[in-house]
Amino acid sequence: MNHEPNSLIKASSPYLLQHAYNPVNWYEWGTEALEKAKSENKLILVSIGYSACHWCHVMERESFENHEVAEVMNQHFICIKVDREERPDIDQIYMLAIQLMTGSGGWPLNCICLPDQRPIYGGTYFKKEDWINVLLSVADLWKNDPDKAKQYADRLTDGIRNAEKIVPNIKQEDYTEVQLKEITDPWKLYFDMSEGGYNRAPKFPLPNNWQFMLRYSRLMNDDATHVSALLTLEKMAMGGIYDHVGGGFARYSVDGQWHVPHFEKMLYDNGQLISLYAEAYQYSHNPLFKDIVAETVIWLEREMTSEEGLFYSALDADSEGVEGKFYVWDKKEFEAIVGEDAELLAGYYHVTEEGNWEEEQTNILLTRFSLDEYADVRGLTIIDLQKKIRAAKAKLLEARSKRVRPGLDDKCLTAWNAMAIKGLAEAAEIFNQEHYYQLAVRAADFIIGDLGAEDGGLYRNYKNGKASIPGFLDDYAFFIDALISLYQCDFSEHWLREARRLTDYVLSNFEDMESPMLFYTADSGEALIARKHEVMDNVIPSSNSVMAQNLHKLGLLFDHEGYSRKAADMLAAVHPQIKTYGSAYSNWAIQLLNEVFGVNEIALTGEDVSEQKRLLNTHYIPNKITLSGTNSELPLLKDKQSFETKIYICRNKVCQLPVATVDEALKLITK
Repeated sequence: MNHEPNSLIKASSPYLLQHAYNPVNWYEWGTEALEKAKSENKLILVSIGYSACHWCHVMERESFENHEVAEVMNQHFICIKVDREERPDIDQIYMLAIQLMTGSGGWPLNCICLPDQRPIYGGTYFKKEDWINVLLSVADLWKNDPDKAKQYADRLTDGIRNAEKIVPNIKQEDYTEVQLKEITDPWKLYFDMSEGGYNRAPKFPLPNNWQFMLRYSRLMNDDATHVSALLTLEKMAMGGIYDHVGGGFARYSVDGQWHVPHFEKMLYDNGQLISLYAEAYQYSHNPLFKDIVAETVIWLEREMTSEEGLFYSALDADSEGVEGKFYVWDKKEFEAIVGEDAELLAGYYHVTEEGNWEEEQTNILLTRFSLDEYADVRGLTIIDLQKKIRAAKAKLLEARSKRVRPGLDDKCLTAWNAMAIKGLAEAAEIFNQEHYYQLAVRAADFIIGDLGAEDGGLYRNYKNGKASIPGFLDDYAFFIDALISLYQCDFSEHWLREARRLTDYVLSNFEDMESPMLFYTADSGEALIARKHEVMDNVIPSSNSVMAQNLHKLGLLFDHEGYSRKAADMLAAVHPQIKTYGSAYSNWAIQLLNEVFGVNEIALTGEDVSEQKRLLNTHYIPNKITLSGTNSELPLLKDKQSFETKIYICRNKVCQLPVATVDEALKLITK
């Protein structure tokens, strides 16, 4: 690679920097490239991916590093590389275009557009020869029949603008438990009752789906959902998708048994999974779930934390050009490192001579046994087995740290950091862990102090001391959610004041006059060919569903009718769609649970607040907000100053008489 770098050499995104020495004359998305396309009347090629995407690397190796391919691209197109994690607004539009054209989408995403950015053709991964043919035939169309290309663009752009329109819906009646059953009963048919998750491969964790199931099972007294949710969390924790040596989860497993991971580790998965496993521990008191949270937080701190206290985005699947190489073991190496307990632990971790996946003689660590089962079979106490496992993990981690590490995507994104902050704050509460709380506070303080924009908004990204991209709705929604979680930890109202300030910013900058949904981009954001709403929940809950829950909670905390009404309008507009496909609306379904069962507003007063809160957190109450504080601005705390311990419970605008103990309070909550 002795040629000159292209203009991506100035980028902040590690994904764009990976392409800086391609012979393709790449540009970042921005005025220079877009103006050049117009002035030269050239088609735009928008190529979108992210740093931990395996097939993005493959297409780069086969096509973008190839001079023959680069020549065709440079001659006929203005080529723009986009990191979908930095610019999800661009990704959203062109992903929808590809889905409308081909019926499916994914990354790498390659979309060919007119000089005015409107798409005419595209797809995901192309082999080298197919890619050259596609480029030449579309360039030919633009040269010889531009009107036909413009007709394609008209049709597609209309499709993009009109897809997934959410219109206001007048809520007629109260929501009911029957409606919750109508959503959940068909959803249950897809559960895999032997391996957890859904009965398909690949298997994704989908944390928000299982959070809904835990809450539904508790509030509706439903067995099937709790069995499935807890089974899924156990199987994931025992499977190869979990890094048994270093902590943290991979993005998905390629099979139906959680066995072989796609080895990349994403911050957004792990932030949410810390929340989910903490909540599942509160529900079940299964010690495995507590261990998983502890190990995942240790990983987050060890490998994913910047010197400012923010969290990095992702770890690549590949190291030394080989997927998973950093994480797998052959039997001989495993035995040499573990030492005297090698035979015992090779049995526990499923390590064999021939190897336990498609790469011969290499093993992904996973276990099929619970600790008590294996201790029993091997004639050990559980404590002895735990000691031996801990010692082996430490030795394996030490040995692994000498290997060539997978690539780190070291940009910090506000939305993803917020998920980690929320996970840490919730785990701090449930496990009474001050250290988790401190990690959360450090990151939140940095975002408030250093990622604020001049107009009172937030920036999305941070790297090398620079923040350059204005925030999108998910940055605001998840950060407001994290701030509310921090308030639940320390009852410091400055978190809520900031949450309220950002909520008001969102309502004035992201509003859609024709829909209760909020736009994904701010009014002041760059004008793309469409402004979209993000409504469906996926691997990450949608920014609108998170914002609806924020508005609902802040409406209760501040007794703010405007917030409460907006949250209700958003849910009412989506409600008819939830039962068509529950797993794609799971966070909206959590909002529906809160509407049907109400939210318990629990105010704590007196000298002994922290002990009462600790006791309260040993119980699973999925529909609650907790408040406390003297001289408070919050309506629920007005006139509730008391030196003796008192617990006030209110729900649906009705308050009970105060009680003195958590046990008495629980009786009022379960009614």
